[in-house]
Amino acid sequence: MELKQNDEEMTFLHKEHEKTGYLDSDFKFFHIKDHPHREISFHYHDFNKILIFLQGDVTYSIEGKSYDLKPFDLVLVRAGEIHRPVIHSDQIYERIILYLSPDFLSQFNGRDYQLEKCFSMAADASAHVLRIPYFKGSPLYHTIKALESSYAHPEEYAQELSQRLLFLQFMIHLNRTALSHNLEFLETSTSNTKILECLEYINSHLADKLSADILANRFYLSKYYLMHSFKEETGRSIGTYITTKRLLLAREYIANGMPVTQACYECGFHNYSTFFRAWKKLFGFSPKQN
Repeated sequence: MELKQNDEEMTFLHKEHEKTGYLDSDFKFFHIKDHPHREISFHYHDFNKILIFLQGDVTYSIEGKSYDLKPFDLVLVRAGEIHRPVIHSDQIYERIILYLSPDFLSQFNGRDYQLEKCFSMAADASAHVLRIPYFKGSPLYHTIKALESSYAHPEEYAQELSQRLLFLQFMIHLNRTALSHNLEFLETSTSNTKILECLEYINSHLADKLSADILANRFYLSKYYLMHSFKEETGRSIGTYITTKRLLLAREYIANGMPVTQACYECGFHNYSTFFRAWKKLFGFSPKQN
């Protein structure tokens, strides 16, 4: 769990795809400051991510929605969601980032609590950004600062256990805040309504036949306009987006015990060899090695 490591390191590229970051433990913590004005491309992670925005002139784009951030906004990005920050000026861009393993969080689900609840609530609200009044005075702030300071003293007794407990405490406070409604699910500041409708349709119909022609007809758009606007809003073509989402869903199914061949067809692929080639190209290994 390294401190102050660049969020855009360890990049896996596949033409329009860009998977960034890595997670080889239950969670990771970063505190990052960027001084130069730079462009960050659309990318995704295969783990969940929480970003606490501290300062800068930044709009955050996630799955066709854009949010103008204010200090101490919390950005929730679920595994597989395509996103990027748009940095508008040379102001310092500072943020705290947590990478979270969904499998680790699910270990702490009980009959009356789920540590992933904040992510599902954000999904139900079709939102990605939480704005919490008086964040600096909240238990959330004090817990994340305690977690950060723990990295300055790695030699202390049972420090790794202490960091894990602080992380879990942060997630408990975040979920309590969400359930108490003591926050605002931020409305998107800008978006293309038609593209949002297309994205929602794609993600709820991955097993069905999908193409630019089908989407253009369904949403009464010209195919050229749809393809151009979709690329502008998401950073990738319709075909690439659909394939990526199908592969990520298949990977989730396989991780949960579904046979590889069944996952292939359940996720909308009609030919196993096509699925295999696409999987190997995106992930770099065979689906049976997942």
